[in-house]
Amino acid sequence: MFLVVVAIDFGTTSSGYAYSFTKEPECIHVMRRWEGGDPGVSNQKTPTTILLTPERKFHSFGYAARDFYHDLDPNEAKQWLYLEKFKMKLHTTGDLTMDTDLTAANGKKIKALEIFAYALQYFKEQALKELSDQAGSEFENSDVRWVITVPAIWKQPAKQFMRQAAYQAGLASPETAEQLIIALEPEAASIYCRKLRLHQMIELSSKAAVNGYSSGDTVGAGFAQAKEHIRRNRQSRTFLVENVIGEIWSELEEGDKYVVVDSGGGTVDLTVHQIRLPEGHLKELYKATGGPYGSLGVDYEFEKLLCKIFGEDFIEQFKIKRPAAWVDLMIAFESRKRAAAPDRTNPLNITLPFSFIDYYKKFRGHSVEHALRKSNVDFVKWSSQGMLRMSPDAMNALFKPTIDSIIEHLRDLFQKPEVSTVKFLFLVGGFAEAPLLQQAVQAAFGDTCRIIIPQDVGLTILKGAVLFGLDPAVIKVRRSPLTYGVGVLNRYVEGKHPPEKLLVKDGTRWCTDVFDKFISADQSVALGELVKRSYTPAKPSQLVIVINIYSCEHDEVSFITDPGVKKCGTLRLDLTGTSSTAVPARREIQTLMQFGDTEIKATAVDIATSKSVKVGIDFLNY
Repeated sequence: MFLVVVAIDFGTTSSGYAYSFTKEPECIHVMRRWEGGDPGVSNQKTPTTILLTPERKFHSFGYAARDFYHDLDPNEAKQWLYLEKFKMKLHTTGDLTMDTDLTAANGKKIKALEIFAYALQYFKEQALKELSDQAGSEFENSDVRWVITVPAIWKQPAKQFMRQAAYQAGLASPETAEQLIIALEPEAASIYCRKLRLHQMIELSSKAAVNGYSSGDTVGAGFAQAKEHIRRNRQSRTFLVENVIGEIWSELEEGDKYVVVDSGGGTVDLTVHQIRLPEGHLKELYKATGGPYGSLGVDYEFEKLLCKIFGEDFIEQFKIKRPAAWVDLMIAFESRKRAAAPDRTNPLNITLPFSFIDYYKKFRGHSVEHALRKSNVDFVKWSSQGMLRMSPDAMNALFKPTIDSIIEHLRDLFQKPEVSTVKFLFLVGGFAEAPLLQQAVQAAFGDTCRIIIPQDVGLTILKGAVLFGLDPAVIKVRRSPLTYGVGVLNRYVEGKHPPEKLLVKDGTRWCTDVFDKFISADQSVALGELVKRSYTPAKPSQLVIVINIYSCEHDEVSFITDPGVKKCGTLRLDLTGTSSTAVPARREIQTLMQFGDTEIKATAVDIATSKSVKVGIDFLNY
């Protein structure tokens, strides 16, 4: 039995952890505040940045990594490996393996697995230290159940990669696999959201409240205005929810459906859930969808704008030659990005680092000011204080492609019959704090369903992941994102099977490459539901059976050679040590696969001896 559940929200742009003692599960502690926060950014989480020494040893993580890197002499900094926003690599790499590389700011390559393991090890040490301080005695790793969150739209290899990195970091081991749970980000958010209670309401479309909400003392001023606002307008449709853990939201009834939109730094993840009372279990109604439409898209647009003004050749060079100054520029942009709002009228000033202005003059032979005048980008001006002056329209234009993608994706989702009767939409994740996104979602779907934003929206996933770790069985039914199966031989049927698939063996006519489906895309699958198959070794002496697993995004599949079918993993049965002295002529190994959990799991049994057979299901190294 574990004494404590610790959840790590390993985000694209920022990360953090939270924990709860199993004795008092209603009390969730969010990690201590971090030193060195940025102005205009709440620092309950820390940036997902990591710094390695020139010898490639771990040096620091988060604000500490960023500040140390920044203070290095520029020539020395080129030797150090600094990485940020690297989590997206797991989403975008089609053929992820244990050897996939990441590129540091100085252009050097390093194994992704190493970086992820370093980062998880860092959180492990921080959390154990905080727990030990709190308990007044040493806390052992074996007392902890770890939960790591990943996007629901991640494929199996990425989830397995995260588990491998956690093993390497010492959070758990293949022998103690159940000590680590992989949680899906929007599911965690959903678990947290259904425990919220409506308390305070803020009408998002009201000017005063939004300004109050995005001002420095966010919640205080916002709530005062909101209360005033609610007295005047009882019918308000959008709520800011105060977090009260412990009771299911009085307004969610049996059978209610809701969408959770988890918009973070890298990805947007959409999940549709239905509540089943009395226990309030959740059932997934449609397979998780989403895509790479996180707030990074806004940074990318800003970079494109800089390329347009100063030239792509200069920006590329500047990033390599002055990596720390580039990081500075992006930090300055980040705080202005957070000041963007639909009703803003005054310009946003972004300070250009001195070395940017200096290096540009050397590189081009004329000033930054000259470049701006010449670039005919008319909504960005130069101010004499050494700043880029962006009109609010210019800033809003940087958000537009990303927000449009999110809205379009949601529109597609709402077209699906399973989703048509959704009552509530929860907007969570770090990007949900952006008033521009809030307004766009409100404008597009405010009359379809009620749009709800939890108060500490960036910590929703973290808190939900802790709740999930305390009770992983809360989500009873999931939908499979893909069709999974294996290739088998079937008896050949004239007229039904294509002639090119005919194989004659010892006088028997077989049809090859038949796709034996374990589970279909978007099929409901209950937690603990098993898919059973029996396999027989070709020769009695065979010690290992390796079966290829195939997947496909749709479910009209007949053969493993059909278009869209990909080999995605292997199922490996280890028969050594299971055979008794008298090997039966025909051994049968029964394999049980589970698709209803956040990861695909398998077990196997030798029918003759009822002994369990060692089985590995592998989506990374096959």
